[in-house]
Formats: sequence, C-alpha cells, structure tokens
Amino acid sequence: MLKAGLTVTDEELAIICASHSGSQIHIDLVTKMLEKSSIPLTALKNAIDKPLGDKEKQSWGDKPGTRITQNCSGKHAGMLITCKQNNWDIDTYLEMDHPLQILIKNEIEMLAGENISISTLDGCGAPLYAISLTGLARAISNLVKSNKVFHKRIVAACTKYPELVAGEGRLTTRIMRSVPGSFVKEGAEGVEVCTLADGRIIAIKIIDGSWRPVEPILKEVFKLWSIAFLEESAQIYGGSNMVGSIVANL
Repeated sequence: MLKAGLTVTDEELAIICASHSGSQIHIDLVTKMLEKSSIPLTALKNAIDKPLGDKEKQSWGDKPGTRITQNCSGKHAGMLITCKQNNWDIDTYLEMDHPLQILIKNEIEMLAGENISISTLDGCGAPLYAISLTGLARAISNLVKSNKVFHKRIVAACTKYPELVAGEGRLTTRIMRSVPGSFVKEGAEGVEVCTLADGRIIAIKIIDGSWRPVEPILKEVFKLWSIAFLEESAQIYGGSNMVGSIVANL
C-alpha cells in the first residue's frame, strides 16, 4: 500500500498492520481514517464480528458484531484509502485480480523469496496466500532488515504504537513493550512472528490453530537466548488455586 502511494500517519499505519482488539481507541481511529478520506463505513467488506480482545468482547456484551469492531478493520480501511488515492475501484477491492491485491501478492512473494503455493480467502474476506513457515520467517527478516523507506516506516510505526497493533493485555503488545527492539505480529490459526534488534527471528505456526502454546514457546526461546521476558506464564488451575503452568520443551 505504501509503495502504491498510501498517505497515512504512523498511528494509522500501525492499525493498518493490526489484528486489533476492538477497543474504543481502535474503533475511533479506523472511523476517523475513513472519514478523512470521505469513505463511508458501508464501504468496508471485511467480516462482521465482535471485538477480538477478551475484555473488549465482554464490554461489548450482547450487541451484534460489526465490521468496524472486527480485528482486521484497520487493514481494510487502509486498502480502501489506497484504492481511493489511486482511483482504483473500491467496490471490488477484495477481488484477487484487483490492482491492489496483485501488488500485495507480489510483495509477499518478493519478501518471502518464494512463490505463493495456494491462493484462497482469509476469514476477514481478504485474499490469503500460502507460503512456507521458512518463507514467513524470511519475509519478516527481510522486512525488518530492509533499508527501503516504506519498510522502515512499517516497523517504526508498529513498535511505536504496539497497543494499536494488538491491544492492551495482548501478548504482541506486551512483548514489544518489554523487549527493546522487538517487532511482533500475530496471525490467525496459531501464527506468531517475532524479530529482535540483532536480527534473530522466531516464526511459529501451531498446527491445530490454538493460541495457548504460543506464549510458553516464546518464553522458552527467550530464556535460551538470555532475554528477560514477561513474568506471566500459561497457568493451570485446580479449582481456584494455581497448580501448574505450561512449559515448552525445546
């Protein structure tokens, strides 16, 4: 999107990269982005869902889900703004043959250093491109090591505003706040990537898509690397008492 001329603030760029929690801060920012570009909320074509964050979902209560609260609304807002700034059709922005989606696919293949193996659709409605786990690690490594201005802007925006990339209390946000120089992003179905300032990369895909093992794995890797990590662990309770915790065996 940046290569195509997208003009946004760093805060807006961070939430375009986000799987956000759906807090009021996230909702307000995405709404403001679209209003600034005179794009109606009805132009969003992402999935309808309640907020992703646990606290945010509880606060939302029994109200029906919306497109703006769904965790990918920032990305979709960025797509719409990019289309409008380039005079591309907005109604078809999620089609795989749309100029924007072709550029996104090309960028993924360039960063990953491999061809897309399968093209399908993500849960949010956007095109979804399969690459290997090694390709994912390579792509993130190339992103953070790149000297190109648009790549550097992405990393800078996300690390400056980690609460917009995920949300308060979320693992992604907590790591970027507690581990200096880290760049972290989570994805659906048990995916997490983390880079350190010295270039080390962690790329995780939990086969069954569950999220529970991700934090123990990261904690154990950081322990092997002698990096101070968060004190929290994946705790196991027997009644109201903690009786154990989940520990990764690497």
